[in-house]
Amino acid sequence: MTPGRPVPPPLAKPLPGTPPLPGTPPLRDASQTAPPALPRLAAAYGAKASDSGLVPLTVARRAPKDDDVEIAIEFCGLCHSDVHATRGEWGSQKYPLVPGHEIVGRVSRVGAAVDDFAPGDLVGVGCLVDSCRECESCLDGLEQYCENGMTGTYGAPDARNGDAITQGGYATSVVVDRRYVLRVPENLDPAAVAPLLCAGITTYSPLRHFDVEPGDVVGVVGLGGLGHMAVKLAKAMGAEVVVFTTSASKVAAARELGADGVVLSRDEAAMAAAGRSIDVIIDTVAAPHDLNPYFRTLRRDGALFQLGLPSGVMPPVNPGALIRRRIAYAGSLIGGIAETQEMLDFCAEHNVVSDVEVVGADQLNEAYDRMVAGDVKYRFVLDTSTLGTPSEKADA
Repeated sequence: MTPGRPVPPPLAKPLPGTPPLPGTPPLRDASQTAPPALPRLAAAYGAKASDSGLVPLTVARRAPKDDDVEIAIEFCGLCHSDVHATRGEWGSQKYPLVPGHEIVGRVSRVGAAVDDFAPGDLVGVGCLVDSCRECESCLDGLEQYCENGMTGTYGAPDARNGDAITQGGYATSVVVDRRYVLRVPENLDPAAVAPLLCAGITTYSPLRHFDVEPGDVVGVVGLGGLGHMAVKLAKAMGAEVVVFTTSASKVAAARELGADGVVLSRDEAAMAAAGRSIDVIIDTVAAPHDLNPYFRTLRRDGALFQLGLPSGVMPPVNPGALIRRRIAYAGSLIGGIAETQEMLDFCAEHNVVSDVEVVGADQLNEAYDRMVAGDVKYRFVLDTSTLGTPSEKADA
């Protein structure tokens, strides 16, 4: 294992500003004509206020610029962070707000400078749609750690487009700079791919950073949307996987996903038996919990990656547990564009997708309540064909 494995070359380095060739049409579409670069309205669902629930909206999508890709969205995953954002649980929001950062669809138009995507291509957009492109993190292909602040797919001021607030993927279309568009392998179910763009890359990135390989033992804490992807990806990398869960009812589910072992973390004897047996732990739990028992399961030079963002204060970490076996306690945030593309290609090679339940627009509010209750196995995905048609006037 080699902690700190470099990421692949970035896709988001600044590109030279070369003008289009004389006579190049400003846009290309599926009929190979050159329509005027006009904004379009998209049908969407979003929140008008923190307590409005999700309601039908119409959003204005900008006219594609030279480096832009317009995407006809087919599916968009539902992430628990969407619930927090639309309900104002992570601070004040600007409404109306259309959530969604797990977008899969087909290219409908491209700008004059776009030569790496064409109409009809199956593509995806994840949690970010821009970054400064100049800081060390961006130039290293780690746009998620942009030192000047990445631009989120929804709810963020878009500095390159007049500080308009970005609106996400619960919509029929979106326009995104090509540097932040991903190529989706055609051999994968597009609905089941959508959560890979958040849950998939969030768990893939620390596994690759720690260079997990056959013979390693990976522990996964929690078996939800993130946890089930961690199990699948670690198994595809050849690792032995042990799931830690507080619920005996999840033992069978963990086995079905491919886990080699399951430890009930409330069983002190079972936790003691797992001592010094794990190389790396992926902790997906978003509620406050004591990490010290998990540190005791790690071998020398092991690591625990915190992915879940607890809503309250965590119990103190015992430094002695880290010092005595040179254990690392780390965090990780989604992934850069290059690494996300690497993840999609890896999933295509190993036939890894998320376990999903596809819902229509009229089921979104129920799906949100079910996510809060933990009643999903393991991710919801919106079928955007159920959104209807846009009105004649944009709400956002």
